[in-house]
Amino acid sequence: MINRVRGTQDLLDLDLQDFILEQVKKHIQTYNFKHIQTPILEHTKLFIHSLGEQTDVVSKEMYVFPAENKEDSICLRPEATASVIRAYFENRVEEKPYKVFSFGSMFRKERPQKGRWREFTQLNFEIVNSDSVSQDVEFIKMLDSFFSEKLKLENYVLKLNFLGCLDDRKKHKEALNEYLEKFADKICPTCQKRKETNILRIFDCKSPECQKIYKDAPKLTDFLCSGCNSEWEELQETLQIISVNFILEPKLVRGLDYYNKVVFEFASSDLGAQDAFCGGGRYSLGKEVGSKENFPSIGAAIGLGRLLLLAENNLDNLNVTGKPALYLILPMSKKQHKLALLMADELRDNDYCTDVLLEGASIKSMMRKANKMGAKKVLILGDDEQENNTVTIKDMITGKSEVVKQAEAIKSL
Repeated sequence: MINRVRGTQDLLDLDLQDFILEQVKKHIQTYNFKHIQTPILEHTKLFIHSLGEQTDVVSKEMYVFPAENKEDSICLRPEATASVIRAYFENRVEEKPYKVFSFGSMFRKERPQKGRWREFTQLNFEIVNSDSVSQDVEFIKMLDSFFSEKLKLENYVLKLNFLGCLDDRKKHKEALNEYLEKFADKICPTCQKRKETNILRIFDCKSPECQKIYKDAPKLTDFLCSGCNSEWEELQETLQIISVNFILEPKLVRGLDYYNKVVFEFASSDLGAQDAFCGGGRYSLGKEVGSKENFPSIGAAIGLGRLLLLAENNLDNLNVTGKPALYLILPMSKKQHKLALLMADELRDNDYCTDVLLEGASIKSMMRKANKMGAKKVLILGDDEQENNTVTIKDMITGKSEVVKQAEAIKSL
């Protein structure tokens, strides 16, 4: 037997996923977002330049198709933000701010576990070319209201941190380096490497021993310049005014190089150790894709797989209608097949979800199958019905039957 590739999924029931996507699209339209799509294949250098060569995504996790000329190498996209910025610049979009939503498959070579796959679907939201703190607040509010009002989630928390500007991070890095020197032989090998290449990433370490050490490490928010500190205070104050609850998480840094200023995560203990289901923050990209200027932006990504896990636990509070009511036509023999197909066409022309059982079976067997398929009503066509131009309609819920003229079947339904 040939099995699916490890870290991928067969999705055989998409009712809940379709419901979530429908709710997302309705929600973002009220915030004047538009739906766009970018390619799954991108040039590898796009992510090297934008995410940072030392990030785990670029150094370990990308699916790359090498080329003779290194510049021509392409890859399966590991995330969407860099692609959106490339599309914004390459297509010379003049809209400012550019508020867009996209969703699709992303690919990373990771160890598969609950809520984490090698091919995964991600929902992405970006506001490109805006540096307003108020825009940040509205963006976070948009996400929070979607989770609480549309999906009716309760057991989650919004974590916030502020990374400041380059000068702030430089001062913090010096203080953090000095602090870590005292524990150089106690932190794990991964953190020792990150200390030299991307020091903020040490806070992502899952080692309990390392986390004990980092508990008293210098906080980045203690090194903010007056301008950044003012923005940080304004952000928190405005979120409180519009009733968005949050907790401060000084060790929240996000894993990619392009983040600056506000970063955030929505997390739920229902997901276990990997508890984040949405993450994002403010970033500046532009020069990395060839522009002469950077575009100050804010974005977020939702892992659809993890969101589905949360929604499945909350189905009682969601109105997931799923498939429309099914009307099933049962021809008793091959002689009624043509009539059954004509009647099915008429039902579908009137927007009824219709199926026809054409495999040939006893009435008892077909009724059993109709029950299994969840049919609302069955339309029976036998020799008598064909001869008299009638159809027998049976309600599968009440068990009641009626015989009507074929020409009046739609009216009867």
